Amino acid sequence: MISFLIHRLPVDAFPQLPASVQSKLLRRGCLIPQSYEARQPENVIHASLERPGSSDWAALCSANGTVSLLVFFSGRSEPIVLATAPETSRLEAHGINPVLGFDWVIDPASPEDVHEAQLGMNAPPPRLDHDALADSVTDGKTIYHFYAGSVWTIVDTQE
Repeated sequence: MISFLIHRLPVDAFPQLPASVQSKLLRRGCLIPQSYEARQPENVIHASLERPGSSDWAALCSANGTVSLLVFFSGRSEPIVLATAPETSRLEAHGINPVLGFDWVIDPASPEDVHEAQLGMNAPPPRLDHDALADSVTDGKTIYHFYAGSVWTIVDTQE
């Protein structure tokens, strides 16, 4: 049997969350999973994900053995479920520790962050006009989700 540990924080560990987002997370029974490298609360972000200047939130929600990446656009009643996976599929060995740890991390990605990730491309696309969502595996690959024209896309990068 393989041992693993997933540290999860309650929604109220993120006091910066608007009350409407907190209540939606609580209604889903969410706890916020933390990566094995976390030194401070993570996996709740605030960014302009819908359009330039918008005030949007995203969070990883752990409930009933499943982790979902939820995006909350301001003014919308329900979150968008951008990705979902069994918690056990997001485990990774780290260091000499025999206990597996959670390896999923989300961060806001500014247009400049995405542009830097595209520098190695032969023909980088034009710069984005608002934030993307960085979806990363700890010590691994990052993909960027970008919302435009009512559709989420994965941004091409050098990887």
